[in-house]
Amino acid sequence: MPTRLDAGASGVSDRGRLHLALRRTANWVQLAKFITVGLSGYVVNLAVYATLVHFGVHYLLAAVCSFLVAVTNNYLWNRLWTFRHQRGQLVHQGLRFLVVSTIALGANLLFLQILVALGVGKIPAQAAAIVLVTPWNFAANKLWSFRRR
Repeated sequence: MPTRLDAGASGVSDRGRLHLALRRTANWVQLAKFITVGLSGYVVNLAVYATLVHFGVHYLLAAVCSFLVAVTNNYLWNRLWTFRHQRGQLVHQGLRFLVVSTIALGANLLFLQILVALGVGKIPAQAAAIVLVTPWNFAANKLWSFRRR
């Protein structure tokens, strides 16, 4: 019986597909674009978050609000630039992006709460929490939200 690492119906193993994917320049360019978009979202997120916290909004509510602004920024830029050749239906792709982003938000809030409880400042904790969820966020969006059909 074939395992996940054995050749499937296509004759290429998961390791083989991974190896081919890592050798494709287009995937690295796409990752660089995703990181660039992510950095813009990171700046937007932290700016909105810091402003809201400064004006007395509870840090977890501020994180949700800043997430909503940043995720809108990221979706638009990823759809128009990073994954422009993989555009599906706006609503279908948008809902998938929202599901991935909501899971990422949950993980972000968990990391944020833990870091703040450990004594890390609210803004550095939010910065770290965003970094911690980014690898999963990229993989989930590339492989599910914006996957080729």
